[in-house]
Amino acid sequence: MMKRWSGLTLSFFLSVTMAAWVPVAGAQESKPAQTAAPLKAPDERYKVDILLVVAHPDDEGAATAYLARAIDEGKRVAVVYGTRGSSGANEVGAEQAAALGAIREIEARRALSQLGIGEVWFLDGKDTASQNVLQSLSNWNHGETLQQLVRLMRLTRPEVVLTFLPGAFIGEDHGDHQASGVLATEAFDMSGDPVAFPEQVAGATKRLEPLLDNLRPWQPKKLYYFADADKEDIFKGLGPAYSVKELSKSIKHAYWRIALDGFLAHETQSRAMAESLKGMSDATLEKLMTTEGYWSDSLRFVLGKSRVGGTAAGDVFENVSGEPIAFSRPEVAPEPQKPELSLELGGPWSFYAEFRRAHGLTHLPHPEPPEIALQVGTTLVIPLWVRNQTSSPREITLTAELPGGWTVQSGTGKFSIAAKQTAAARLEVSLPAVTDGVNKNGLQQITVHAESGGRSIGDVKLRVELRKRALPQ
Repeated sequence: MMKRWSGLTLSFFLSVTMAAWVPVAGAQESKPAQTAAPLKAPDERYKVDILLVVAHPDDEGAATAYLARAIDEGKRVAVVYGTRGSSGANEVGAEQAAALGAIREIEARRALSQLGIGEVWFLDGKDTASQNVLQSLSNWNHGETLQQLVRLMRLTRPEVVLTFLPGAFIGEDHGDHQASGVLATEAFDMSGDPVAFPEQVAGATKRLEPLLDNLRPWQPKKLYYFADADKEDIFKGLGPAYSVKELSKSIKHAYWRIALDGFLAHETQSRAMAESLKGMSDATLEKLMTTEGYWSDSLRFVLGKSRVGGTAAGDVFENVSGEPIAFSRPEVAPEPQKPELSLELGGPWSFYAEFRRAHGLTHLPHPEPPEIALQVGTTLVIPLWVRNQTSSPREITLTAELPGGWTVQSGTGKFSIAAKQTAAARLEVSLPAVTDGVNKNGLQQITVHAESGGRSIGDVKLRVELRKRALPQ
């Protein structure tokens, strides 16, 4: 009985199976096609052509006339501020410190929205009122702020970076302005480097990963500077220049007027200026803005770096495409040979000499001898490096040659320095309390002279301009 049912069952199964299978000539067994799952790409909403890196709200005014032009040409722009400007003036209300910083952030966003710029970030630097870039970098927590800026550069993937020229020049010479240029240069050289802040370019190993950013390295193609200096002759021909008198295609105003309107949106900083401009004709305003300061008749840049070739005076976007380029480390100039015994100017001046060498920027203009503008009646501090690379201790004598009416407070005399050592020294000079005609004689020079064993081992020269008002040193 069991065998009979088994046979019937097998016969039924075979008949059903054979009836359902209809052979097709040349057919092969196939699997259903599968669609490849797309891997996530960088967020295109934040890809920009230009990243502007400045220090304070309203500093974008140094480049607004060009940004408006670039936006007319279809370029996308983002702005990074180093600080919120919390130690600035307030010409509108009573708020100060962090409260003022919050207001100035809103003003900056409003000013940039007039141009159509919505990608705006603020780093956590603290507003530092001095001319010393090293103080600003310290007060900004240099390493942490650089990490933030590299992250933003990798996020926005700019083709071109614009920033303040890193250097010490007579002008406003704000240390925060200088710091933004230093950081932007460092980030330009680091954002494409896969071993710089590697946690930013590492992918998640867990479903929820709060520490790894999963960004990609990005090498910007060009770095341009604008100068924070009174005298701009030394910058001519080192980069492109753009007229501020031409009309914007989209806003139908001259670019200088767009820059002015943007600045006036910073009411805490511009209320008094706005009142003074009321009632002026367009012709008078144009003369004031383009020939008597502010934006002058053209906006000039200095080419810092180009990874795509081109000419110094060529257009900012000459040879630039949206395609990524390979990362390349900056060419470091060899360290200059120094005598075994030497005297050098320290502080920001020696920093910039090393900075230009380390970042391949030895072509950048810088005043020689170094210079600074200071307020009358204050104290000038001259930082010095004394180097003794001989095999025995040495005695060094420091003397100073000063303009009439200037006096040394401290720092001259005899000093000993151990073998194979570099020691810091400083000279403090009282500046005269002149109240009238402080610029009559222009720049005045100080010379610090060093001797050892009856022979000269070096001179340090510094040119100083006295002003009724100036940022602290």
